[in-house]
Amino acid sequence: MQAVTIKQYGGPEELQLTEIDRPKIATDEVLVAVRATSINPIDWKARQGLLKGMYDWQFPVVLGWDVAGVITAVGSDVKKFKVGDAVFARPDIYTDGRRGTYAEYAAVKEDKLALKPAELSFEQAAALPLAGLTAYQVIHDQLKIQAGERVLIQAGAGGVGLIAIQLAKYFGATVATTASPNHAALLKQLGADEVIDYHTTAIQDVLHDYDAVFDTINAVDDGLAILKPAGRLVTIDGQLTAAQKAQSQAVSTWWLQPNGRELAILGDLVVQGQVKVVIDQVLPFSTAGLQQAHRDSEASHSAGKIIIRVS
Repeated sequence: MQAVTIKQYGGPEELQLTEIDRPKIATDEVLVAVRATSINPIDWKARQGLLKGMYDWQFPVVLGWDVAGVITAVGSDVKKFKVGDAVFARPDIYTDGRRGTYAEYAAVKEDKLALKPAELSFEQAAALPLAGLTAYQVIHDQLKIQAGERVLIQAGAGGVGLIAIQLAKYFGATVATTASPNHAALLKQLGADEVIDYHTTAIQDVLHDYDAVFDTINAVDDGLAILKPAGRLVTIDGQLTAAQKAQSQAVSTWWLQPNGRELAILGDLVVQGQVKVVIDQVLPFSTAGLQQAHRDSEASHSAGKIIIRVS
């Protein structure tokens, strides 16, 4: 099959379309013919070599951890899915580094899968798994946002931020976020009550006594400064210092846990119109397409997800 791989860590130029073996599935996996995948910051951080301490991959490495496609084979232990099902998922990060979703086929464990709602295109479905699950698990499972609370979501125009804003509003919160001025209208349309221009305004100057902070940019001290004494903060970017852990507020980190059941909930929320999938651009499955996608994502100029249409 064709896949876009890297043969060493480095810049976007390392991404090259090549021919590799199709993945073999285990008894609890399905093989998905990939229709679309998407770009996340973890992709280009991995390309740069920033995940070397976590994963001892062997080159060539296939990046990508969002998939939407059609099942072409199922393992003997798979019960809930069949050949021909349209599905989407955030697959596991495999230790061999060969099973990313920048490829024509991807192996996915059954418990990570969700059926793709017919109302969603493959491109929309591919935009949801990693960013959507991260947002859902922080907003719903970790921060446990309740109606009437006030929450700050840092970097609202990012893939995670866009969905987190909508989920926090769905659960009844008042939402503030940080973003560039050119993204303010979109974020207010999605439910943000206050959009702070981080270029000109410190959040501590305008926000006070917040119940919760979702930190996506490693600005933990800024978040702590606006929290109530009994507030909660979860960060998905960076490690907490001893001083931060010693604060009176509940402070923690979170790393996404792939979960097919929660992904199905997100898909239903999109169908119901409670969550809108925002796509910045759709690029081709090619050397040039993936390189451009990484450059644009890394430059942080996008509002919404960058999608790769595989077939």
